[in-house]
Amino acid sequence: MTRPVYLVDGARTPFLKARGTPGPFTPVDLAVECGRPLLTRQPFDRRALDLVILGCVNVLQDEMNPARVAALRLGLGADMVAFTMQINCGSGMQSIDTAYRYVRDGSHDMILAGGTEALSHAPLVLRQSAVEWFGEMAQAKDIMDKAKALTGLRPEFFKPILGLERGLTDPITTLNMGQTAEILAHRFGIDRTAADTYAMQSHHRLAQAQKKNWLDDEVMPAFSKDGTVHEHDDGVRPDSDLDGLAKPKPAFEPPYGKVTAGNSSQITDGASWVIVASEAAVEKYGLTPLARIVDSQWAALDPSVMGLGPVLASTPIVARHDLGLDDIDLWEINEAFAAQVLACLAAWEDDAFCRDVLELDGAFGRIDRDRLNIDGGAISLGHPVGTSGNRIVLHLANALKRRGKVRGIATECIGGGQGGALLLEAA
Repeated sequence: MTRPVYLVDGARTPFLKARGTPGPFTPVDLAVECGRPLLTRQPFDRRALDLVILGCVNVLQDEMNPARVAALRLGLGADMVAFTMQINCGSGMQSIDTAYRYVRDGSHDMILAGGTEALSHAPLVLRQSAVEWFGEMAQAKDIMDKAKALTGLRPEFFKPILGLERGLTDPITTLNMGQTAEILAHRFGIDRTAADTYAMQSHHRLAQAQKKNWLDDEVMPAFSKDGTVHEHDDGVRPDSDLDGLAKPKPAFEPPYGKVTAGNSSQITDGASWVIVASEAAVEKYGLTPLARIVDSQWAALDPSVMGLGPVLASTPIVARHDLGLDDIDLWEINEAFAAQVLACLAAWEDDAFCRDVLELDGAFGRIDRDRLNIDGGAISLGHPVGTSGNRIVLHLANALKRRGKVRGIATECIGGGQGGALLLEAA
């Protein structure tokens, strides 16, 4: 027997765009900033939680196992078990899925599941040749050995590499994530205008959501040590237009590429939490769920086309529950790149792809853009890697409730060639 599982509440920080220097918050700082108000507004003692799971990719050396550090700073007690998950872009969603499975199977009743990332704090690393030189110097036994080693010193040894640059490059294909999006743009005929138009729409939708206060229950203000209050996602450009988006040059495949800084997700800091609970916990504490978690699916594919991960992860869920395309009221597809999202939509409409790859009888169908990322996405608000999967699930739950809809899917591509998806239903 499996038990019903509910997403009962959640909160996130504003997503803060990286601006060339370390931002005001570390990953744990971010998790604490939105975790405190989330737990404060609950009708139960925070120690009623059974477990803490936190996704994080770029873990800082001073915050090893950030889930545990955050749990202690949140006052959850020395006896609270907490562990950190890492599956690249899927880390924040994986935390929810793991919590869902624990609760569904009866081992836990209430879990705090989140994701956090401070990409502005990505470390600077030495190139391998420099590491080897410093090692040689350290092993030199006398002045003659040191003098010999010094002859190998090169100026480039003192020019570090941004760790994030390496982290966003697939070690198997040696392609960076933007290049994988270019492959999809070529495969499905996504042109620059289409990608820019999608990016413009993302900014306009987020700007409208902020103006209409639709994110107020979701976004908690974050207070930095200097007293600055961060209240809103600060990467949005409300006046974004096609003329402006046409100006940036292709970032990964010049001069003819379709992927630019303007139609890609932003490098950003942010955190998000949700509370996952059993029916017994909902009844015991008088909780009002946002949504019910119905199902999940993970998929893997060639890393060079990792952007199609949402297609491979979402389609089996729809089939497993005997649903049609019209039965999914809202979709959240993480906007790693505009071309990547558009390629997913094109793949679902492609007869040959759906037959050969998804083993369907024909095309899955066309997803109405009015049901997709209705309040913008990572292009306009950013993609803190370990957080985004958590954010899109939380936002989907809130959007279903706001619009009075029944069913939605949150899905994302994952660097390294994977994808994840969760099916939610109105509670």
